Amino acid sequence: MIRSLWTASTGMAAQQTNMDVIAHNLANANTTGFKRSRGNFEDLMYQVITPPGAETSDDTRIPDGIQIGMGAKTVSVPKIFSQGSFTETGNYYDMGIEGKGFFKILRGTEEVYTRAGSFKLDSEGYLVDSGGNRLQPEISIPGDAVSVHIDSGGKVTAVDVNGKVLSTQQINLYSFPNPGGLQSQGHNYFTPTEASGEEEEGQPGSDGLGTLLQGFLESSNVNVVEEMVNMIVSQRAYEANSKIIKTTDEMLQIANNVKA
Repeated sequence: MIRSLWTASTGMAAQQTNMDVIAHNLANANTTGFKRSRGNFEDLMYQVITPPGAETSDDTRIPDGIQIGMGAKTVSVPKIFSQGSFTETGNYYDMGIEGKGFFKILRGTEEVYTRAGSFKLDSEGYLVDSGGNRLQPEISIPGDAVSVHIDSGGKVTAVDVNGKVLSTQQINLYSFPNPGGLQSQGHNYFTPTEASGEEEEGQPGSDGLGTLLQGFLESSNVNVVEEMVNMIVSQRAYEANSKIIKTTDEMLQIANNVKA
């Protein structure tokens, strides 16, 4: 009977983690380029009282045995890098990635990666993100440019008022063998780890990389309705585990009150 107290407590802890993940997803439902997380869980070890296939006294075998589980635990909370929808902004420097890939950003001395393509120009004419960190490789827009065109392959063309081409530059994208292994840094940034593998650089539209959409931003891939359903399921599972603890406590109380 005591075992059920601890088993139910592991279930409550797992559902609390699940609720934390759901809350984070819903909080970022409108965050540009955000990728939702999902909690993965597994059962704990088992107490094997009678193993399956054990022999009985009359030379027969038990078909299934007796195995009592000890509860559940959180095993991972990976990012789900499915495509988000696109919102048209009309801004020259906003870019959405349709398909696989990340932008590379230089934050201080550290290289980070992001799906958020909300770019602007700094005081020196370089493309920077919302934090003022420059896109890599650096893209500089001439001061007398009146129009900037970014094609699906990442070619950036700046022209003046007379239609003369002032500069032509190239935006590259970066991919990883296992994007789920990237380390989340907040601010829509990711950094590589041993689990993610080394970066692979290429032009948009080549080697399996996605293409660029100028004047669009990728929205969060959070499905609010799905998260609300998951929240209800998690809440009910948490409630059921709490009732197990309450019921076990009542059973222990009954046992304690038994008189000889």
